[in-house]
Amino acid sequence: MESKGSILIKLLLLLNISLVLCASQDFDFFYFVQQWPGSYCDTQKSCCYPTTGKPAADFSIHGLWPNYNDGSYPSNCDPNNPFQESEISDLTSSLQSNWPTLACPSSDGIDFWTHEWDKHGTCSESVLKQHDYFQAALSLKEKANLLKALTSAGIQPDGQSYSLSSIKGAIKDAIGFTPFIECNVDTSGNSQLYQVYLCVDTSGSNLIDCSVFPNGKCGSDIEFPSF
Repeated sequence: MESKGSILIKLLLLLNISLVLCASQDFDFFYFVQQWPGSYCDTQKSCCYPTTGKPAADFSIHGLWPNYNDGSYPSNCDPNNPFQESEISDLTSSLQSNWPTLACPSSDGIDFWTHEWDKHGTCSESVLKQHDYFQAALSLKEKANLLKALTSAGIQPDGQSYSLSSIKGAIKDAIGFTPFIECNVDTSGNSQLYQVYLCVDTSGSNLIDCSVFPNGKCGSDIEFPSF
């Protein structure tokens, strides 16, 4: 017959194993999503510049989103770990430049970053704490310089139309991985380059080939609006 002490030790060991399993990474990859501000603003909904002023004419971060290989994704994983502005105080300036909000009414970006952390970031906190999560996104943007990739291939944000295949090809040639391109519709009803999805491993550090792409498609020719 086991002593109470040995039973207690076994229970504690089981509890520890359970906690480790719960804390393990529970997703297969990240989507790293960047958006073109000209396409965000050139819609019926329009946009509002952040309180810090008009962002640069460059792709900006939308989010770093944990995903599963079957196309589904986790969300709002830990309501007990809300966004803390103090955690990213050293990154605020860089976030305002690279991860600005264009939603109305104008704001400083805190609500946007709060939403992204609460919905997506908390689902990756077993591998990326809050500061690491935002730092990872900033580092990925530097690594995946989309505007440079496109302009180097002669694809300019000039309001002209370009073939979808040439846009994908330019990004793959520069970055090494095939992107998913999401389009939206401008005020005249034309399809335009809106968001670019790249896939990232579960460490949040390395670009990888995508195992699955989101739903949706663009036309064969799409506009690249100015901003």
